[in-house]
Amino acid sequence: MEKKALRILVAEDDFIISQDIRKILEGIGHQVVAEAATGREAVDLTVEHGPDLVFMDIRMPEMDGLAAADLIQEKRPTPVIVLTAYDDDELALRAARSGASAFLVKPAREREIRRVIVIALARHGDLMECRRLNQELAQALREIKILRGILPICSFCKNIRNATGY
Repeated sequence: MEKKALRILVAEDDFIISQDIRKILEGIGHQVVAEAATGREAVDLTVEHGPDLVFMDIRMPEMDGLAAADLIQEKRPTPVIVLTAYDDDELALRAARSGASAFLVKPAREREIRRVIVIALARHGDLMECRRLNQELAQALREIKILRGILPICSFCKNIRNATGY
């Protein structure tokens, strides 16, 4: 099975780490379409470039990575892999709540990056499918409410009345 090269945005305020991540991503066949040094820039570049995936540091100037991930999910839902130097369960939970698809502790190695990309894409795909199904269910509920207003239903037995009122 041939893998599709992904278009990736790297949001990391440490230039050396950013370049290490870029080197690994390009080495495994992906394209880095943009790099951001602040959370705000990450949001703007995600909207502008429409990458397939975002690697996002948590601690960044202007806006932290969790707030940026949350805003990205509002403006242009995209899988976000959160990068951090802190291996903390509470932080991982906060990342998931902010819309991050996966969590990766720095320094990241190639094998970990490959694995977390697969997880992030799958999780984001599941999330998008849930959103689509929720929209369908909401539409069906609206249609049922309209039908209830049209159909003459007996308030006592809850059956539909016929033309004679029975």
